[in-house]
Amino acid sequence: MNASTDRIEKQILLKAPRTRVWQALADAESFGEWFGVRFEGQRFVPGQTTQGRITYPGYEHLLMQVEVQRVEPERLLSFHWHPYAVDPEVDYSQEAPTLVEFTLEEVDGGTLLRVVESGFDRVPASRRDEAFRMNSGGWDEQMSNIERYVG
Repeated sequence: MNASTDRIEKQILLKAPRTRVWQALADAESFGEWFGVRFEGQRFVPGQTTQGRITYPGYEHLLMQVEVQRVEPERLLSFHWHPYAVDPEVDYSQEAPTLVEFTLEEVDGGTLLRVVESGFDRVPASRRDEAFRMNSGGWDEQMSNIERYVG
């Protein structure tokens, strides 16, 4: 496994209390508001799937689906998903998903949010590079989105 191709790591210092950042992450409806997906009436529960329609312009025809792995209040939220699964003609269910982990740490000046998406080396070679590139840029955008949301 090559860490430079297998995982994306991003972090941001949010000038908000950890409780506020946790609510934005762990409450599925709030998560959807800043992330760009409709999760109305749903919750993030370990072992369960949460899904909703993407609201990001140009991707509204897609359904985002995550299988929640761990929820450790005010510390960790993780889920599996299929990265950059944007072709409605493709069945991604037979592919190995990546693991997305959000961790929170209280620091001077606010809350340090880290996101790590790992497992790209198991994505089919035919779409691995594009999925990695698109998700890397996507996480940059999502870090800005949550910063605005909790600000």
